[in-house]
Amino acid sequence: MIYHIDYVSEGLHVKGYLGLPPQLPHTRSHEMSVAVDAMPDVTITGTLACSLNADHVSHEPPKPVTEPKLPLVLYCRGGIGRVGAVRLKWVEEFAAQGYAVFAPAYRGNEGSEGRDEFGGADTMDVISAIEWLSSISWIDNRRIHLLGFSRGAINAAVAAALSPHISKMILWSGVSDLAQTYEERIDLRRMMKRVIGGTPAKVPEQYLLRSPIHYADRIRCPVLLVHGTRDEQVLVEHSYRMLDKLQEQGHQPEAHLYEGLGHHFPPPQHAAAINRMFDWLKK
Repeated sequence: MIYHIDYVSEGLHVKGYLGLPPQLPHTRSHEMSVAVDAMPDVTITGTLACSLNADHVSHEPPKPVTEPKLPLVLYCRGGIGRVGAVRLKWVEEFAAQGYAVFAPAYRGNEGSEGRDEFGGADTMDVISAIEWLSSISWIDNRRIHLLGFSRGAINAAVAAALSPHISKMILWSGVSDLAQTYEERIDLRRMMKRVIGGTPAKVPEQYLLRSPIHYADRIRCPVLLVHGTRDEQVLVEHSYRMLDKLQEQGHQPEAHLYEGLGHHFPPPQHAAAINRMFDWLKK
């Protein structure tokens, strides 16, 4: 089951999606949802039925969830506006691994108040979500993980640098240097100048504050990078640069690089990548 959530972040009402493992008994899911709805400034506004099909990450029957507390993956979406909106199929696939999953839509998106700043103040929507999620009785706050996809790598990296609750972080097809993205993505330049306030030459500090490599010295958790080597939307060089920067800071990041794959993987490779990623999380 996926629950549509309204929560407050810096005084703004922001939307998000909470997924629970489909193998949970209905009564347990209901008890968990009641606990969420009872949180201050958090409201469940609707539910969405699961729709996993033959493209599911595993063809094996799901294992029962018997733990009293669930680990959490907070999935930071990519793009801006309708482009790169939260992929509910991903929420379902991650939840099917036995995890609670939360995906903020960010301010300014999907009916949320405020304005998406492409990794600016909207990063607080992730940090705010971590704070209330970590205080829920059935969330294992020793296993709160971040996954940042594409632009979402900015939001995830900032949250990992600022929040003490993060156990592990995955950057999937993630931006690492936004000034580099400005140079590479001519099609995004108009949007970036409008949203960020100018070019990298005009407001370099704003691009620096939206670059995960800038936070490498403040990230304390283990990091996994996932990337296709033929990604044309976020070049794989972004992951190489992030790997180098983390290693300079004494980290031992891991990388799952997929030869010949692009920004989005075909279903079989996508399923295999998710299983491999969760194997890393469960280590």
